Formats: sequence, structure tokens, C-alpha cells
Amino acid sequence: MRPELAARLRPWRELAAAALTLVAGGWLFSLGGLLFRPLGAGVMLAAALWALGAWRRRRFAAEIAAPGLVEIEEGAIRYFGARALGGEIALRDLDQIRLLRLDGQAHWRLRSRTGEALLIPVQAAGAASLADAFAALPGFDLGRAAAALAAGQAFQTVWERRP
Repeated sequence: MRPELAARLRPWRELAAAALTLVAGGWLFSLGGLLFRPLGAGVMLAAALWALGAWRRRRFAAEIAAPGLVEIEEGAIRYFGARALGGEIALRDLDQIRLLRLDGQAHWRLRSRTGEALLIPVQAAGAASLADAFAALPGFDLGRAAAALAAGQAFQTVWERRP
């Protein structure tokens, strides 16, 4: 396969795997019977949920074009900046998430309850995993966050913790 084609298809691989699983579940369902019908229906339901999550995460994915590394471990978001910036905020302490555009580059601004802020470039390595971490927050809407990424506004509040 040509490298250009592989690069264009790479963002769609999780969604394609979910679609193939959905087809396999449909095949199991079509076999009929007391065993295969419920099994096929379960596989199709799981694949549909997987595809929905993959679609939402795909909109968060960006090419790695910014310095630094994002890591999510034990309920904490860590950003290791290539320069002097970096830090850690626990998900339970997050108070606000904003999307900022600085010098044409999108950044997530995470603020804790104590007022500490962490600035993470959207194109940093591992930043796509923030979608799963943000989805665990109460009232967080992945669709709204994806729309904010696509909108191109200079400043937008994506989520705030309700008291």
C-alpha cells in the first residue's frame, strides 16, 4: 500500500474495525437459533457503541505537530512540555476546560478548583486520549468539544463543573 494512502486511512482504522465487527455480528445474527441470534445482537450492539465512541474520538485526533507529551494515568492528566511548561491536574479537581487559540495553534486550558491552570496543545503527542478522560467528567459533551475544535474561535469554554 502506498504511504500516502496509508496515512489517509490511518485515522479511520478504529471506525473500520468497529464496522467489521458490526458486520460479523450481523452474520452471527443471520445464522438464527437460540444461541446465535442473541449472541449476534450483543455483538452488533457492542460494535455500534464502539463505532460511536470511535467516531467521537476521531474528531479529537490531530497530527502530532506540537511539542510535549500528554499522559493520563490514575485519574490524572499530565503534560510533559518540551520547554519549561508542563504539569499535572487530577480529573476530580478539574473545574473548567477551555479551548484557546494562541498563535494559530489550539490549546486545551484546564483549570483546577484551586486556580492552577495547565495549557496543553491539541496537537501534542497523546492529546487525543484527552477525549476519553474528558468524557468521564459529569456533563461533558464530546460533540460540543469537537464542534469547538472545528469552529476556529479564539476562546471558548467547553465545560465547567456545576456546584
